[in-house]
Amino acid sequence: MSEPFPKTRDEFLVWSWPQIEPYYQALESCVLGPTNLAEWLADWSHLTEHVTTYQSRLYVDTTLNTADEEAKNRFHRYLDEIYPAVQAAEQKLKEKLLASGLEPEGWAIPLRNMRTEAALFRAENLPLFSEEEKTSHEYAQLMSAQTVEWEGKELTISQMRTIYQEPDRATREKAWRLAAERQLADREGINQLWGKLLTIRLQLAGNAGYKDDYRAFRWQQFLRFDYTPANCKEFHHAILEEVVPAALRIYQRRCRRLGLETLRPWDLNVDVFGQPALRPFSDTSDLKTKASAIFHRVDPQLGDYFDIMQAEQLLDLDNRKNKAPGAYCIDFPSIHRPFIFANSVGIHDDVQTLLHESGHAFHVFQNSRLPYYVQRNVTMEFAEVASMAMELLAAPYLTADQGGFYSPAEAARARLEHLESLILFWPYMAVVDSFQQWVYENPELAKDPRHCDDRWSEQWRLFMPGVDWSGMEEAMATGWHRKLHIHEMPFYYVEYGLAQLGSVQIWRNALRDQAGAVADYRLALSLGGSVALPVLFQTAGARFAFDAETMREAVQLLESTILSLEAQVS
Repeated sequence: MSEPFPKTRDEFLVWSWPQIEPYYQALESCVLGPTNLAEWLADWSHLTEHVTTYQSRLYVDTTLNTADEEAKNRFHRYLDEIYPAVQAAEQKLKEKLLASGLEPEGWAIPLRNMRTEAALFRAENLPLFSEEEKTSHEYAQLMSAQTVEWEGKELTISQMRTIYQEPDRATREKAWRLAAERQLADREGINQLWGKLLTIRLQLAGNAGYKDDYRAFRWQQFLRFDYTPANCKEFHHAILEEVVPAALRIYQRRCRRLGLETLRPWDLNVDVFGQPALRPFSDTSDLKTKASAIFHRVDPQLGDYFDIMQAEQLLDLDNRKNKAPGAYCIDFPSIHRPFIFANSVGIHDDVQTLLHESGHAFHVFQNSRLPYYVQRNVTMEFAEVASMAMELLAAPYLTADQGGFYSPAEAARARLEHLESLILFWPYMAVVDSFQQWVYENPELAKDPRHCDDRWSEQWRLFMPGVDWSGMEEAMATGWHRKLHIHEMPFYYVEYGLAQLGSVQIWRNALRDQAGAVADYRLALSLGGSVALPVLFQTAGARFAFDAETMREAVQLLESTILSLEAQVS
């Protein structure tokens, strides 16, 4: 690049497209050949890194405070004025490289992806993508503004999770019903946004030549070359056959240990052994300190990565009003750094979330050694292996004597809770994915939220037996309202289930050889997106699979370990 980009975040926040455009024009006008290919690719990669970081930082600002109108306006200006122009310019550079016939070394997978992206591109979709993003932000604003008054204090829905762990059942029920009532108050608002999002998505697909088939469009957009919707349905069946019975056994044990006739939604988070809820840290400073110690035990280099993030203020973990819900890790590629966002309230789930998101962060650090930005683009199926496997690889170091959070007995409880949650997650994932498969197979029906409520309820009853929702049917039926992926990242959910199956296989290897499993894990992360998805799984020591047999092996390992941990706790 002949002219340097702004060195500070604040400088770039005020840049406009006319200031960025000359960089793209210089690349587009260049005569491309074997002698200057490496330099041209490096310049393009450098440019893409800066623009991507610009977008990421603007997005982060909107999530840190959804009530910040200035941040919202900056992001919307980017989406309206810069994002479409950047995508059009990127398309021209892709077409230029593909037309040249040049094939850089190590670019087989990136070129395959690029051909797909180039074929999918439609200029008329650029403003629609911006509109979709803004509508998704409206959803996030609605959800993040949900608070209730509890014992004289205003609490977010996330903060209410601590009340669900209270031993007194009447207290839990009161808290749960109060939160559910508040969430249902936004039912009509979410339904309206849903109709708008569905209309935009069908138009995006139609413009790209996929009339009435947003799923096929999204499959290409997600670069899913190694599996099909039919494979997803095979996966659902494997879960129904192998996991649902195991999940039901967990619920039945919980019900029996709590001395209840039936298990209700507010009975799912209280400790079944009658012990106080785990409170692993006093504040997020304590959370960071102990997480750092754990990561240094897993691998010294991973610990150093986490310490860099602390030193450079790349962690925002506190829950607060108007902070967007959920958690994420996002890449700032121009500085080869990740950023972690979370909503910690002092429970064990916050520890698991930080371990999870740190796995994503380590992925960014590990693959930053690859020379070009496109080589570092990893599809979500393996990106989630990075995060889910880290939760399991870190498990041996949760105890205070390893620098972690717990006594040995508490660590056994935490691990028990985590491993049970893995089994319980697969059926929930099947509900979310099967619901989305239905939505985009039947988009006209799905435009009516009542049909969505009915479909969600049907799938819930199929995959999630064991909990009595009688009298709370409306809360159950609108569960799809509260799964942000459905609204903000459609079809992004089966990846979690596939990655979890891969992660359990990595954990199986770690039980035999922890150091070897961590080494394989790091090696796979360092490959970025430069090799095919099955190869990434294989390098990490796992198999990319959908079948019942692989699932059965995973469930058996989880259940046998759960029984062993129960003996330590009880």
